[in-house]
Amino acid sequence: MKNTKEIFELALNAKFKTKECPQKKIYESIGYSLFAGGKRIRPILCMKMYEIFQNDDYDDVIDFAISLEMIHTYSLIHDDLPAMDNDDYRRGKLTNHKVFKEDIAILAGDGLLNLAYENMFEKILSSSEKNRDRYIRAAKIISDSAGIDGMIGGQVVDMLSERNDESRIELNKEILEYIHINKTSKLIEASLLSGAVIGGAIDEEIDIVREYGRIIGQLFQIRDDILDEIGDSEKLGKSVGIDKRNNKLTYISLYGLDKTIEIAEKLALDAKKCLQSLDRDISFFENMVDYLMTREK
Repeated sequence: MKNTKEIFELALNAKFKTKECPQKKIYESIGYSLFAGGKRIRPILCMKMYEIFQNDDYDDVIDFAISLEMIHTYSLIHDDLPAMDNDDYRRGKLTNHKVFKEDIAILAGDGLLNLAYENMFEKILSSSEKNRDRYIRAAKIISDSAGIDGMIGGQVVDMLSERNDESRIELNKEILEYIHINKTSKLIEASLLSGAVIGGAIDEEIDIVREYGRIIGQLFQIRDDILDEIGDSEKLGKSVGIDKRNNKLTYISLYGLDKTIEIAEKLALDAKKCLQSLDRDISFFENMVDYLMTREK
């Protein structure tokens, strides 16, 4: 992960730079969140999945990895807003709206989402005919995952579940899974799928990657629920106990801590089992399951 992250950081720094222009403030706001640290899980998953199908450099896939991180960062900026989760800290730093005010933070999120698509279009338009179809398919996968039937849809249902008016959605196990699969899993799944598609995976391999992505996406969110309950705020870089304060339905509130840990362990086994039918070097992705199970931030 460290080596791949270093390659990614170099490419991201080359791609995004603050400009001297009337709207310089929006560049500063975007850069503040985009370079605030973070695990870079989504771009790393994209790059490493590409690598098991095309054992060469990351030139074909790096722009899509950057777009995935831009989309993820935009979602974090908006999640932290007062109208959403109302968080003061992210990755150990003040949240974007605390530094740049709410109006600029909203536009920074909007700007990142647009930059993600601009970046993918630029790669598609500059590509050879040989790669163009793969790039278009990858861009469609990423776009769908971030949309109203993906990440945004999951966020909407999550917010409606917290309301105390006629628009409230009553929470149950099925609604909780819908939120997790869409709000968190979809973009993780898209990271893996886009890497596989650009790498030239065949349909049977794509199906395996999709299932693995769905499982580890859920595992990622469940670990987040666990860390919000028992995590260390200094390690996490953000406040803990927010879900409980906001009266959110989580795996912890639905099943309790011990049962939630059991569910996570079962998902981890399922993810590894799923991968075994992929006739590739899957060691990184097996280790990724262990990392997601034990991460502390």
